[in-house]
Amino acid sequence: MTEPLELYDVTIIGGGPAGMYTAFYSGMRDLKTKLIEAKTELGGFLHMYPEKMIWDVGGITPLRCEQLIRQLDRQARTFEPTIVLGQQIEGLERLEDGTFMLTAATGERHHTRTIILTLGRGITNMQKLELEGANRYEITNLYYTVQELKNFLGKRVLISGGGNSAVDWANELEEIAASVTVVHRRNEFDAMEKHVAHMRQFADVRTPYTVTQLHGQGDAIHQVTVTHAETGEKELLEVDAVIINHGFTRNYGSIAEWGLQMKDGIMVVNEKMETNIPGIFAAGDFVTHASKVRLIAGAFADAILALNSAKLYMDPEAPRMAYVSSHNERFKEKNRAYSVANVNGQSR
Repeated sequence: MTEPLELYDVTIIGGGPAGMYTAFYSGMRDLKTKLIEAKTELGGFLHMYPEKMIWDVGGITPLRCEQLIRQLDRQARTFEPTIVLGQQIEGLERLEDGTFMLTAATGERHHTRTIILTLGRGITNMQKLELEGANRYEITNLYYTVQELKNFLGKRVLISGGGNSAVDWANELEEIAASVTVVHRRNEFDAMEKHVAHMRQFADVRTPYTVTQLHGQGDAIHQVTVTHAETGEKELLEVDAVIINHGFTRNYGSIAEWGLQMKDGIMVVNEKMETNIPGIFAAGDFVTHASKVRLIAGAFADAILALNSAKLYMDPEAPRMAYVSSHNERFKEKNRAYSVANVNGQSR
């Protein structure tokens, strides 16, 4: 006879910033929590830019993505949730008692009262440069993400793109590269005004231009032709490295076929982070709503609202939100442990 599956109060699908913070906050609300991530590590899309600096998380001084991942991971484990890695959820079934059964692509099943979707950008694929022969340079000096800044030390770098990431990388390279040229197909950048203004102070910004040809010596690019989007005028630029940041495609797999309301590939939720299916909530980059803030801080706020809604779905008489951490019963023992550790540390 098959043993019944353990029933969880909350199952979070997606292990990026929103998912990790949801797991932490779920512990604050004393809920039995499971977090499922399709990849073999937590962190989500932040792993695409490990050395990128993040400035806009409240109460935290600037830190790199890889550092933020470590801190969020540690925080997510505060109340010892069950964390499942390497499972992509595909199937959804509502049982007769109103609970849900989730099925992974590998066949594992997960039983839960509520679901919080924090899928971020889902399964992402970079938008590659659609020029003949471009792929041959990917092993040398054509980049679609920046893993190590030192690779660009003293080099003439051309960046193609106009979003936050392209602008941020330009600013990161200011003190590292010999020169930075930014090419964008439109005059306006889809990035924070302050960062764009700073970039314009030092970078050679070419708008509206597109990269139309790569010129190589052996397996490396040494020149790039850029073309004015309106006049057709061409310029030949000397380069040592090219970074392409043209965005990503989103793919949410079978979850997109669950009957959830989506718009332009993004989940539609209300102000309580409720989806159109009772018992399923969503948060983070995966969602859109009237007050959506597309920052990591906004993902944390979504997570709190989604978890509170899940709690009230299970227990309509529960408090609408958790007590603040300074008064929350779940921190009493942990606060004592920290106090003892601090006293011991000072006495050494």
